[in-house]
Amino acid sequence: MNLVQSPDYRESYANSVQIRASVWDFQLVFGLVSSDVPDQITIRNHSAIYLSPQQTKALWNMLGQNLAQYEQAFGELNLEPHGHNFPQGPVN
Repeated sequence: MNLVQSPDYRESYANSVQIRASVWDFQLVFGLVSSDVPDQITIRNHSAIYLSPQQTKALWNMLGQNLAQYEQAFGELNLEPHGHNFPQGPVN
C-alpha cells in the first residue's frame, strides 16, 4: 500500500461532530464549538465527510480499538468534565 496526500490535503481540528444517516450513507459534519457569552454556544461547521455504511462500521471498529488502547495507557475518559467555567449540557 502506498499512501499519498493529494495537493489539496488539509488537516483541521474539530471539537464537535454531528452524524446524519440515510439508507445509502453516513455524513459526518465537523465543526468548532465556542462560547462568546455564558448562555450561548456557537458551532461553526467547517467540513463534512460522507461514508458508506460499510466504511462507517469499519471506522467504528477502528475507533473502538484505538480508544480502548488509549484508555488502557492513560486512564478512562470522562465525557462530562467538571471544571469551573466548563459549559454544562449534552456532549455532541
